[in-house]
Amino acid sequence: MTCLLRPVGRAQRAPLERLTRATGLFRPEEVALAVELLDDNLAGDDDYRFLGAYAGEDLVGYACWGPTPGTQGTYDLYWIVVDPTWQGKGVGTRLLAAVEQTLIADRGRLIVVETSSRADYAPTRSFYERRGYAQAARLRGYYAPADDLVIYRKDLVDGVLATTTA
Repeated sequence: MTCLLRPVGRAQRAPLERLTRATGLFRPEEVALAVELLDDNLAGDDDYRFLGAYAGEDLVGYACWGPTPGTQGTYDLYWIVVDPTWQGKGVGTRLLAAVEQTLIADRGRLIVVETSSRADYAPTRSFYERRGYAQAARLRGYYAPADDLVIYRKDLVDGVLATTTA
């Protein structure tokens, strides 16, 4: 079964919470933050944008991103979450590609992703690396002892906008 991409609405609030929890990667406060960002988006806050992946009416993944305050054309990718039963089926890749295309259309130039160095995040780090994201920084012990913050970046201008706006 394939999935379709469309906005995340109010009806997906509880499914988004369940989906985020189901990955087993996020602490309770992180799950609550994902729901809070959706609430902010639904209240009209354009700093947090959501795109969902749906199998029928079921939310099976989502992406959340927004502009980085105080920058020109830099965006933070806050979340890409995919239901564990849908992982490895291209859902995350489709969500990421859609976010990148949206940012290119909005004249975005840089995407920044923050993730963990924990072993259970190795597939996440590999996911970004395989899609052209480069590790830009690592802050040792950031989240907890032996849990570093790993920051990835992808420049949308080099190789994309540079060829279309010369």
